[in-house]
Amino acid sequence: MKKTVLVVDDQPHIVRLIQVNLEKEGFQVSTAGDGVEGLAKAHELKPDLIILDVIMPRKDGFEVLRKSKRIRS
Repeated sequence: MKKTVLVVDDQPHIVRLIQVNLEKEGFQVSTAGDGVEGLAKAHELKPDLIILDVIMPRKDGFEVLRKSKRIRS
């Protein structure tokens, strides 16, 4: 079973770069364009790993990290 990685960044070219490289390594990759969407996907998918940008609109990476830690608890 493939491990799932959620990539959250507001810069589409960065997201795509990370996504392509992770998929080449055999990971299943889901993406989000901002912190709000990323947090919703984290709740939905419960990924094995979340890669977060720090500076994003609506919710920054630190806030998403704090809130996503509660998902696993």
